[in-house]
Amino acid sequence: MSSPRTTTLNLPPPFAAATASADRRLRGLVEQHFDFVGRVVRNLGVAEGEIDDVLQQVFCAAANRLADIVEGSERAFLVQAAVNWAANARRARARRREVGLAELPDVADEAPTPEDMTDRKRAAVVLDGLFATMDLDLRTVFVLYEIERLSRSEIAELLGLAEGTVASRLRRARDDFQARLERWRRTDRMPGGVP
Repeated sequence: MSSPRTTTLNLPPPFAAATASADRRLRGLVEQHFDFVGRVVRNLGVAEGEIDDVLQQVFCAAANRLADIVEGSERAFLVQAAVNWAANARRARARRREVGLAELPDVADEAPTPEDMTDRKRAAVVLDGLFATMDLDLRTVFVLYEIERLSRSEIAELLGLAEGTVASRLRRARDDFQARLERWRRTDRMPGGVP
């Protein structure tokens, strides 16, 4: 009886070294930016059940274009890809006619109390509702500045915009968000301050 045949790939040394280098760089991108990109994607309105898919698309795009990404510009590439894939996911979701089932409750966590978790979920739902119809350009700058705590210059670099454009969009986004929040406070809250 013959043993199963195994194949090994014998790559020429320069190609093998280049592949190993690209693997290290991609692994570093994922380790360094995965959580950040995940938060950005979630705050750009991607449904909870689709975040992993969008993250995979973002990092697959990075893997496919790794040679084109300039050293030091990795974060900007990932944010641009996240904005694009988040927009695609939101458009695809809007086209679907299916109605999702209510999410199952989370498994109880020992750290926060159930009341804390409920408050957080309510706040997230309200925030998602306020963000839902904001212009994507304004929402992106608002999320990166107010939630991710990036500076205007960092945002300008990530999005390839002039810093003045970022400042203008941020001002408009804050005004837009404030108006939405005031409308929500007047019309959507139930008596007693409960959303």
